[in-house]
Amino acid sequence: MAVQSADTAAFYKNLGRMYATYTGGFIGFIILVAILEMAGVPNRVLGYLFVGFTIIVYAVIGVMTRTMEVSEYYVAGRRVPALYNGMATGADWMSAASFVGMAGTLFLLGYDGLTWVLGWTGGYVLVSILIGPYLRKFGAYTVPDFMSFRFGGNFARLIAVIVLVCCSFTYVTAQIFGTGIIASRFLGMPFELAVFAGLAGILLCSMLGGMRAVTWTQIAQYIVLIIAYLTPIVILSTSRYGIPIPQLTYGTAIAEITAREGAMLASGLATVANLKPHISPFVSYTPLNFFAICFCMMVGTASLPHILMRYFTTPTVREARQSVAWSLLFIFLLYFSAPAYAAFSKLEVYNNVIGRNLTEIRPWLFTWGELGLIQICGKNAGSIDAIVAACKAIAGHPGVVRLQDFVINTDVIVLSTPEIAGLPYVITGLVAAGGLAAALSTADGLLLAIANALSHDIYYKMIDPNAPTVRRLTVARVLLFLVAVAAAYLASTRPGDILAMVGWAFSLAMAGNFPALVMGVWWKRATTAGAVSGMIAGFGLCIFYLVTTRYFPGAGVTYFGMSSLTNPATGLPLVDVAKAVAAPGGMDSWVTAAHPMASRVGWFGLNNIACGLLGMPLGFLVIYVVSLMTKAPSAEMQAYIDEIRKPRGRTVLEEKT
Repeated sequence: MAVQSADTAAFYKNLGRMYATYTGGFIGFIILVAILEMAGVPNRVLGYLFVGFTIIVYAVIGVMTRTMEVSEYYVAGRRVPALYNGMATGADWMSAASFVGMAGTLFLLGYDGLTWVLGWTGGYVLVSILIGPYLRKFGAYTVPDFMSFRFGGNFARLIAVIVLVCCSFTYVTAQIFGTGIIASRFLGMPFELAVFAGLAGILLCSMLGGMRAVTWTQIAQYIVLIIAYLTPIVILSTSRYGIPIPQLTYGTAIAEITAREGAMLASGLATVANLKPHISPFVSYTPLNFFAICFCMMVGTASLPHILMRYFTTPTVREARQSVAWSLLFIFLLYFSAPAYAAFSKLEVYNNVIGRNLTEIRPWLFTWGELGLIQICGKNAGSIDAIVAACKAIAGHPGVVRLQDFVINTDVIVLSTPEIAGLPYVITGLVAAGGLAAALSTADGLLLAIANALSHDIYYKMIDPNAPTVRRLTVARVLLFLVAVAAAYLASTRPGDILAMVGWAFSLAMAGNFPALVMGVWWKRATTAGAVSGMIAGFGLCIFYLVTTRYFPGAGVTYFGMSSLTNPATGLPLVDVAKAVAAPGGMDSWVTAAHPMASRVGWFGLNNIACGLLGMPLGFLVIYVVSLMTKAPSAEMQAYIDEIRKPRGRTVLEEKT
């Protein structure tokens, strides 16, 4: 035992050296691929090298950190230092939505896209102040663990598991969707098969070692994704403006975009109905929806189980707080760069795509067009012949790519920017590796949250409390595999764009978890009946609003921002197209393909992504009213709540094996 403790101490002491060596090795690998590219190695081979090398590294870390100890599997032994927990949280957080989707949303929406950046960043303030440290002080393995203990019994645990599974499953589907896009593009396989190829990488990282393996893998993945995200915009900033700090040159790029937008309008390369000025606020979102989405992303951040689980892994409550601060720093590095990435991407599109003769389109565009992610003149841009034929069918078409002709999926912007800008393919492969790291890191955390809740909270706590350790961990791994396969199958059906799916997950977590977590920590009078009723009411209302606005077009809902969208085949505003479309399903089909960010709205004109804004207040209200109508918690439980809020002192739940 002493030898094991000495080995463990040496491992933690050498963490800095190990990850510095890993970083140096990854940079050396990038240089090697660049040399191979100059030597004439085909791009397809380079793509396989990038994707294969990174997944193999993650898999090796997962195998090396495998464990059969319950505490290690569920909470990494509660020994992860604050700095590294912050880095792992950053990777866990910066999903495909952040890496792939955020800059694409800013590209499409301009100013209005900032609502996502502001909301996701501000959420960590709520985590630090209201929830994270107190859950660590409580000493649970999962969020449903806390709900069960605080609100007395398995019914509260069951409701918490249902909320966790719904929001996490929606979220993990988006991540696997992201891995499918990357694998289909860079491994040359059909999307429906590519999602399962990405799934293999996810399972190799998480099945054997649980939270222990996921933690150390996520740190490696953060290093990859942050290098991949910053490299293209640093190169573009340096080549355009001579300054390798894109955040400083971002304003100049915005000025060029504004000038280019004016020139495109004057020359007929864009229409007023089609063009969304990059710096104009509330063009795509009304003020209500802008601030509603911002608020939902903020509160949802403080409610997501896979994020809250990360604060169960620190040695102390103090380090849990410190790791929140480190998380913010590591997340800031990417989020502060996302607006610059969007600006440089849009500038490259305006300069290198819009206005180009149809017969001079670069080959990179056809690869994405074959996947249905880029359209020109209303048709997938799979070849020059397909593009020319589609545009010739439009009366009076000038033979050049106009903005109203060009539709690019938001999930492609980041991945395609190096190709649009004409950068070496090694940069394209690097960005793909970064996007894959972002998707894999978050998927690992989400699948672990779901599997842990089902195995620990349902199987062990409710079905077989006497199950031995080996059986518990076997059940956890089997469930993780089954959930992962189900999510991959759903992702293969292309249920929506990445950012929309992620937005739904945040609102579901916000409505179902946040009121009960906050009231459970900060109001001793909150009762079991109040918490259960509040969770059901808030979560139920959010689900109802999301489902009706998403899947029932006849339920009195309309497209948000219809007047600002155009049909790429005709250049007409969507409102005019809508009058000519008899079946709502037909209009739905076109909007989903051409403008994935055109979400539906219903009551009060509220975007369905922000449905948590309806569910959360109802949850708080129901908890408060029902708690006052029912018997107060016992004096012992109220003493426990006092103990949770003390910065020092014993952990409420003692460690169990």
